[in-house]
Amino acid sequence: MPTRRDMLRGLGGATIVSMTGCRDGGVPGDVEIHDPAARALFSGSTGLRQLADGFVWSEGPAWDRERNCLYFTDVPGNRAFRWTDAAGLEVFLDPSGVEAAQTTGLREAGANGLWFGDDGWLYLCNHGMRAVQRLRPDTLVRETLVDVYEGQRFNSPNDLVRASDGSIYFTDPPYGLEGLDASPLKEMESNGVYRLTRDGRCERLFDQLGFPNGIALSPDERWLYVAQSDPAAPYIFRAPLDADGLHGPLERWFDTSEFLAAGEPGLPDGLCVSTDGTIFATGPGGVFVLSPEGGLLARIRTGRATANCAFGGEDGRSLFMTAHDRLLQLPVNAVGLQWQGRTAMRTAP
Repeated sequence: MPTRRDMLRGLGGATIVSMTGCRDGGVPGDVEIHDPAARALFSGSTGLRQLADGFVWSEGPAWDRERNCLYFTDVPGNRAFRWTDAAGLEVFLDPSGVEAAQTTGLREAGANGLWFGDDGWLYLCNHGMRAVQRLRPDTLVRETLVDVYEGQRFNSPNDLVRASDGSIYFTDPPYGLEGLDASPLKEMESNGVYRLTRDGRCERLFDQLGFPNGIALSPDERWLYVAQSDPAAPYIFRAPLDADGLHGPLERWFDTSEFLAAGEPGLPDGLCVSTDGTIFATGPGGVFVLSPEGGLLARIRTGRATANCAFGGEDGRSLFMTAHDRLLQLPVNAVGLQWQGRTAMRTAP
């Protein structure tokens, strides 16, 4: 049975990332323009910069504005890292998920998706604990927020996004379990998308996706985006939300099939959003830059399967990408929604 990393890597071997300079009106050579409007996003950028390498499968980047650092994970490696421009790479959590003695039946025991909240907590999806947790970066004290739904343990929470009201939306595919859906540890019949409210109520929003993965909210929180890492259905979906978090149906919003069919490595995975609603979504060949209407603006060519991305830096204009065994950075002319602070961005319904 192919693993998630096998599926995400694609059929061919990974190529080397080209750290090129600017071309064609100041747009970096690593950026493939599909809509002329996207040139402004990358004009003057210095191109991709490799910050670190040597990971098994890097994931979950999240920027901490209080400490001016990036956190990210190596899920199979069961560690989390911290990166700063001054100090470079440091181990932040070891293990990031569970201790080695607790990994029986698990194929990825580490933490996966991360989110640094306006409240100072680092939120994490813990494959090994099969839970959504939060952690104080200074003390490393953790709290488990949710690990069961209607009496059944989650599969392996994968990625999350925190809304302005404190609700957490998260995905729960089976990637952390040996055998995936065939795992004897699997208690859930479905691989779901969930909402955890601030008062601790957990509700399942969707159960029809085979491999729900990355998740994001629009700036006004009227749309929920969910990526599916399924080679048979490599789509990004979206669903409407009302002011109370109630949702409408999922609709296919962006299809990466033609890029996957061309032999590009990777599948839809993590997403992040800029303050103007532009979506940066990992997929075959790198990171897709998409308009709020789902139009393809550009693609950042990382040369390898890319798991996730997040905005950070002192001004919120650096796009950090966890690309298989590497951590990459690209300056862009956009500010990350999470960096800016979601509460300030939300508009009235």
